[in-house]
Amino acid sequence: MKTSFVFSGSGGQGIMSAGITLAQTAMRMGKHATYLPEYGPEQRGGSAKCTVVISDDPIVSPLPRRCDNLIVMNNLAYNKFEEDLKPDGLLLCNASLVSEPRQRDNITVISAAVDDLAEELGNAKAANIVLLGILIGATGIVSEEAFLQSLEDKFKAKTPGILQLNVAALKKGISIGKPYRA
Repeated sequence: MKTSFVFSGSGGQGIMSAGITLAQTAMRMGKHATYLPEYGPEQRGGSAKCTVVISDDPIVSPLPRRCDNLIVMNNLAYNKFEEDLKPDGLLLCNASLVSEPRQRDNITVISAAVDDLAEELGNAKAANIVLLGILIGATGIVSEEAFLQSLEDKFKAKTPGILQLNVAALKKGISIGKPYRA
């Protein structure tokens, strides 16, 4: 099975961190994964996009023509990449910043105010982890246990509260995403 993900938003929203952590977690589970970052010309606050491909078999190309899963953190990213989502794909929107996704009857849409949820948990910077939790809950692409290990590795040098916040953000997201799992 081969699945592609496009994460998009603005610099500072944790787009690149989300993509690379997902790819690393997939590799931890023995899968093949590619991570391809793309940046806008701005140094800060500009567009940010990364493509992740996860497969049970070796990956020939890290760039799919159209993605299976599109994760957007703001309206600009949504408007720019929505057409790149395959029919029967999953669109995951940050409802805090994506006002009204267009209605397509051939995709699944999950819209959650991840910025607001992360702020309720204690830090708006955890919005990308809430989003990843929703993605993991909805798709099961990686296990919760493997992703928790990735979070521990990523935040082991930080204060313990940072890890606890991100674990809470992941679990919140998973609880939102699980009802969408097919």
